[in-house]
Amino acid sequence: MPNAGELRVLYTREAISGRVAELGRQITADYQGRSLCVVGILKGATIFLADLVRSISLPLTLDFMAVSSYGHATSSTGVVRILKDLDTHIAGHHVLIVEDIVDSGLTLRYLLNLLAARGPASLRTCVFLDKPARREVEVPLDYVGFAIPDVFVVGYGLDYAEDYRHLPYLAVIDGEKSRG
Repeated sequence: MPNAGELRVLYTREAISGRVAELGRQITADYQGRSLCVVGILKGATIFLADLVRSISLPLTLDFMAVSSYGHATSSTGVVRILKDLDTHIAGHHVLIVEDIVDSGLTLRYLLNLLAARGPASLRTCVFLDKPARREVEVPLDYVGFAIPDVFVVGYGLDYAEDYRHLPYLAVIDGEKSRG
């Protein structure tokens, strides 16, 4: 496990806060006059989701899904397992999936197909981080916090062996490459 000396700040708390506020304003404008069902993908998106929904000035509901495509590995296996499904029905609702990071695109593609089959009025995505260098399948990313290079990142909800999620900034673990 890396120590704090091996972390290099990629985005500060202030940069993240500013970008999340911008995303909230954009989502508010795009969904003006409609209510929104925001679906957070556990665990990595929780901090981003909490800040994002406080920046959205619309009526909204929250629900969560937990999925796994990594197991104990640091890169996606491509096999997605639903660990927790939605508690509410989304048919006829405007749905926004909030995800921490998109690298291969396999997990998000699976989620989009699964949720689209449930008949939402609309289905969009908001991701904190986009790692395009690792993309295996194209997926629509409607709202993106930051595009990052192919480095292993932690903080602001993203972990390394369940640690570092609590950091208020995004950091690179020097010497590591893969999912963050």
